[in-house]
Amino acid sequence: MTALAAPRHPLIEQALADARAWCAGQTIDDRPALIHAVRVAATLDRHVPGASPQLIAAALLHDAPELAPPGLDLRAVLVATYGQEVARIVRALHIEHLALDQPDPPILADDGAVLLASTADKIVALTSLLRRARASGNPDGFFTVRLALLRLLPHFHAYQQAGSGRVPVSMSTHLDAVLTTLHHATTGARKARRITV
Repeated sequence: MTALAAPRHPLIEQALADARAWCAGQTIDDRPALIHAVRVAATLDRHVPGASPQLIAAALLHDAPELAPPGLDLRAVLVATYGQEVARIVRALHIEHLALDQPDPPILADDGAVLLASTADKIVALTSLLRRARASGNPDGFFTVRLALLRLLPHFHAYQQAGSGRVPVSMSTHLDAVLTTLHHATTGARKARRITV
């Protein structure tokens, strides 16, 4: 039985309800945002059997800073509903997302809960990106216009290495496999952009 299967822990049930409400009408990776949230939580649950309800809830709500209604005091809502730990993980993932827009984003591998949720998020997001590239019919063209992603590939590889030994082997191996596939899929685009990894 998985953490997302009914009957769910009350904290996970509430997080799923809030994620459903906050994701309504919004997309991530060209699909409903709720699908991304559930896939991140399911990926975490698959690689970390027995993950705490707080960690699964944080995975479901990790994009809440971008998706929750404007004007909502998200931190206060998260603390009141889910506790400090969920609010802390969601905030840390939001800070990490923002840092990806900066040159040389830091890799913070010392916080186990954040590392687990972040690794699950990367597995899902990069797998979705590969799916969209294949579906485009022109993967080289798809990746050539995504210069920011091409420049982040070394960061993602370094992230995977930093997490090795700190996340379950299956999770580290899964991310490594996704990154290897992405590395091969972006070869033409990186050559066109003269980017080395």
